[in-house]
Amino acid sequence: MRRRLIVEAAVPLIAERGYASVGVRDVAAAAGVSVGTVTYHFDSVQEVLSEAMVLHIERYYAALSEAAEHATSAPEALRLLVDALFTQDTDRHWRMWFEYWHAGEQGTDEAFARGQADRYAAWHRQIRALAERGVRDGEFSCDDLDGFTARFAALADGLALQRLRQAPPLTTQEARHHLNRFIERELVPRSPA
Repeated sequence: MRRRLIVEAAVPLIAERGYASVGVRDVAAAAGVSVGTVTYHFDSVQEVLSEAMVLHIERYYAALSEAAEHATSAPEALRLLVDALFTQDTDRHWRMWFEYWHAGEQGTDEAFARGQADRYAAWHRQIRALAERGVRDGEFSCDDLDGFTARFAALADGLALQRLRQAPPLTTQEARHHLNRFIERELVPRSPA
């Protein structure tokens, strides 16, 4: 229970300050526990921060999956996915996402790196499954589902980074427009027979 409390308290710290700027004292203060309690439950601040990032990423993508699963069609599911990726509130997520990837590159924790790869593969599977559903249901056609998936993920990540950095400036609506336009061009709607 304390371990979970500590991890939960670390999530907003990473989002606000960045992975490299959060120390064990910061986490302890945010959790309302002593430094000794943190060090009792975790071998290092990196362990706390890694678990916090994983917790955030898993929650975020579980919510996206749930929204897409309740859609009545693949085009609606993709629209809901795009809408959820770019909101006024997702900047925190994208900061965490990029910190998460940076931490994986910098660390020597092979389990963390494998977890990253597994989560990104799951994200790709989700995107592909939505496109595949639309093809199967006759809503659109696509000759290269794997290519579509890779390009969708790359464009979403790139737009998110541009949106965060605002170099050049990009609004939420513009990011959605670019991704939706990409989908319309890649997944050609089928004409009713």
